[in-house]
Amino acid sequence: MAGLVKWVGRLLALVGAAGIGMLVLRACEAGERPALGRWHREAPPSEFRARDAGDVRDLAGYLELEERVFAELGEALAAPGGDDAAPEISRYLPGGPNDPRGFPRDWNRTFELEPARPARGAVLLLHGLSDSPYSLRRVGEVLAEEGFAVLGLRLPGHGTLPGALARARGADWRAAARLGLRHAAARAESGALWVVGYSTGGTLAVDLACAGVEGGGPRPDRVVLFSPAIGVTGFAALAAWLEPVAALPGLERLAWETVEVEYDPFKYSSFPLAAGAEVHGLTAAVRARLRALTVEQRRAFPPVLVLQSLVDTTVRTPAIVDGLLAVVGTAEDELVLFDVNRAPHVRPFLAREPDELLARLRAPGRPWTLTVLATDGDGPGIAAHRHAPGEARAALEPLELQWPPDVFSLSHVALPFPPEDWHYGVRRSADRAEPHGFQVGAIEPRGERALLRVPLERFMRLRYNPFFPWVEQRLRALASGDPR
Repeated sequence: MAGLVKWVGRLLALVGAAGIGMLVLRACEAGERPALGRWHREAPPSEFRARDAGDVRDLAGYLELEERVFAELGEALAAPGGDDAAPEISRYLPGGPNDPRGFPRDWNRTFELEPARPARGAVLLLHGLSDSPYSLRRVGEVLAEEGFAVLGLRLPGHGTLPGALARARGADWRAAARLGLRHAAARAESGALWVVGYSTGGTLAVDLACAGVEGGGPRPDRVVLFSPAIGVTGFAALAAWLEPVAALPGLERLAWETVEVEYDPFKYSSFPLAAGAEVHGLTAAVRARLRALTVEQRRAFPPVLVLQSLVDTTVRTPAIVDGLLAVVGTAEDELVLFDVNRAPHVRPFLAREPDELLARLRAPGRPWTLTVLATDGDGPGIAAHRHAPGEARAALEPLELQWPPDVFSLSHVALPFPPEDWHYGVRRSADRAEPHGFQVGAIEPRGERALLRVPLERFMRLRYNPFFPWVEQRLRALASGDPR
């Protein structure tokens, strides 16, 4: 017994030493970051909170509150000082090229789109962490064209200042999502009710579906998930441990994973640890909620379409299978995976090929459909490899799409954006009318290191989906009632 106690004591000492070492390392890294500015410390005081749900019961009340939030943002931007690091490209420079208030439409705000044909139902769009409603703009336009009344909801803490995200909590996002779904359900009337979630919005969409089958709210008829955060990477768990330490004097910058120039008009560049801790807790709570569903509730769970990059450094692809589809998956569900580029000129440069996960998913016995968009042979062209429920062998559908020669994989942030997106895309869009800011997806920086104000990896990460035409076709087919 004494030996066991001594062994446990040594283990705890080792863990403590490792934790202190990591803390010191993080503190050193934080000391090299830019100093925190007003945008990191301030937040609009009228932002929606879960405690407001009793008073703000409908979308009209939510929009009224949101109007005050953006008025407060305008007052903050008009005050002297702020993001002085790069005023020329800052989204917070009034009248600057990246000021979204000067765009034809400020997509940081909640938006609604009316159906362009006889109504088929309504859909709630839920964006991701640090994003804005813009991220599902094109998806909403496609579904509006197909007859859906669309609500793109701005989640609390988003679309304004990074400091607002540091104060937002998972309970606030859940309360706002419930309000949005009630509004969409009323618009759907006797039609279909959909929820589309991107990243953390996907977590919230699954949470709403759980509530629906439990009898705690409207039950969606379909859930569509882009890069859903069912399980997040290990850093989010670490964030929950580091955040309290950042409250110590002199360690304020430790509360931020990144402190960068806010050049993107629709997404924060600076990221607070508090947000990572919140999404970690939210994903764990949703996985637990899924496991707690009864057999009848699992059978009543709405059909799910998941679109996911096989490689993703933000969320864990296996968690989508183990935490979601293994629990509620049926023959009505489908997982669409975008494989890496395996063309001969790319393959030798890949550090790893994620074949183990693919082999596991392709194994027989799976009750849901698996579709893999992958290269068809040695060329850049791709095909949809469709594995029917329970089938290991795939039916191939060649597509008139191919890998761009300079792209080796998709990314977590790329899936809902078409190549012609006027901000994140690579092609010039026909509807692009200046001033629309910089088309960051088309920037390909070349030069020496350490010269740019924006980290190179920001530009290197793929921001658009070269296979979005297939995604759009799939959404239109589902909207028309074609499950395939």
